[in-house]
Amino acid sequence: MAVIGAGSWGTAVAGLVADSFPTTLWVRSPDLASSIERNRENETYLSGVHLPDGLTATSSLEQAVTGASVVFMAVPSHGFRTVLGALAPYVVDVEAIISLSKGIENETNLRMSEVIGEVLPDVPAGVLTGPNLAREVAEGQPAASVVALRDEALARRIQKLVHTRTFRVYMGTDVVGCEVAGATKNVMAIAAGICDGLGFGENTRAVLITRGLAELGRLGVALGGQVLTFGGLAGVGDLVATCASPKSRNRTVGFELGRGRSLDDIVSGMQMVAEGVKSAGPLVSLARSHGVEMPIAEQIEAIVDGRSSPRQALLALMDRPARPEWDETLLRGLQT
Repeated sequence: MAVIGAGSWGTAVAGLVADSFPTTLWVRSPDLASSIERNRENETYLSGVHLPDGLTATSSLEQAVTGASVVFMAVPSHGFRTVLGALAPYVVDVEAIISLSKGIENETNLRMSEVIGEVLPDVPAGVLTGPNLAREVAEGQPAASVVALRDEALARRIQKLVHTRTFRVYMGTDVVGCEVAGATKNVMAIAAGICDGLGFGENTRAVLITRGLAELGRLGVALGGQVLTFGGLAGVGDLVATCASPKSRNRTVGFELGRGRSLDDIVSGMQMVAEGVKSAGPLVSLARSHGVEMPIAEQIEAIVDGRSSPRQALLALMDRPARPEWDETLLRGLQT
């Protein structure tokens, strides 16, 4: 097995798989790769977590994927295509490529499985997603996720690779719904963090999560996702974890924005990528191209672009006209 990308989540997944199968972790930095090999720890992104002996770290893409039957891509959305393209010449007998990234590609507005489909059209693409804060998973705290591929038999085989005593993996075929949920929840987590940073309480956060779920579901159904996906681990599960946890990078960005810090200042001080910052614009563009209304996401896009402040965005949301709670699109999805 191979995991491409040694951030906190890529390292956590590599550690999980390596407990049962020989696994190679591709690390961009040769120095960090050597450090992981020597110390059995990713001191930069997941310090204090021991990595199993079945894990090999390398900065060579060719070495990482040679002989691998499954490749897990843990590269952020803005670099996903570039790394995948560099990887392509070495992908020979790969059975599937599974995205661990929760974002939308800039300019193209493509989901990560769609990027895989363009770069490597002959390799099945899937996604592993859920309420998975990397450190908690890596430390062996009870957690769950869902792996989705269009081919159910293949999804079941991948499921067995990552299912452990502490990490329960469910299987699905709704790649579209899972990816839309993963990308949207990061944008909603920025909104939730802003509410907390502004000093609002539990009521406000509950409203934000619930209405965020409605936006997530509208877009997901419009793109062909299954409405029940959004009530599961990939949807409400991941949304709650990311919006509520201080460990969430996206919520942290929002919290600091709510406190009055500039986005540039916040991002420059972060070691890891907050996908919601990069994905807000493409997500809103994707929604508009399908006639889907996403008022919370639109306000986060405006904040990220510098066209609005957190308080102005809040007022814009609260001044929206009254409407029925249940959206016809979601109701139709439940009936199919």
